[in-house]
Amino acid sequence: MNLEGVNYTLPEVQTLLDGVTVGGHRQTDELIATNQIKAWQFLFAAVEEGSFEVSAAFTCQLQAKVAQQEALTWGQFRTGGVSIAGTDYLPPQQGGLTGLWRQLIQEPIPNNTDGIYQYAISLFLQMARIQFFYDGNKRTGRLMMNGVLLTNGLPVINLPASKQLEFNQLMLDFYPSNNEAPMRALMLSCLNPQHLKIMNEQCTPI
Repeated sequence: MNLEGVNYTLPEVQTLLDGVTVGGHRQTDELIATNQIKAWQFLFAAVEEGSFEVSAAFTCQLQAKVAQQEALTWGQFRTGGVSIAGTDYLPPQQGGLTGLWRQLIQEPIPNNTDGIYQYAISLFLQMARIQFFYDGNKRTGRLMMNGVLLTNGLPVINLPASKQLEFNQLMLDFYPSNNEAPMRALMLSCLNPQHLKIMNEQCTPI
């Protein structure tokens, strides 16, 4: 597991799942990792039972799993201003977040593979750029992205540790420019092209 500088091996993740503290990691790192595990479990359960949806209510529920005990508040849109480390770009003020969310999801999810991937990646990127929450925005956005993919029968996008540095730099470039193309290319490069070919030829999204 590699997310926002927090690295856990698979055996360490299993240890956390068993409720045992892992040595050699900060408590804050352990909290982030544990929350991420719970968030994935929540997402998988929602997809399986058909309750996943691209809505403010569901996104807030998911973020509550991602950032519990970590963010200033969790499970609701932020009520104050925020900044993003490493860039002069400032996210929108809190008063416009509800309207920005409605604008973000006004377009329906496409019914073809390429369109679904573009929609899902854009959802992640805009959630990260707008910063609807005090913390956990990228993590929540990536989970929502993968929720869209899973509900349409498509492989998830998993960022390998080898691409983390490139991811970080391209995100810093994306924030002020709002140009999604470089980040979209990076995220799509994390997919197995053979899997995509098979999905395009044989699978109809649900």
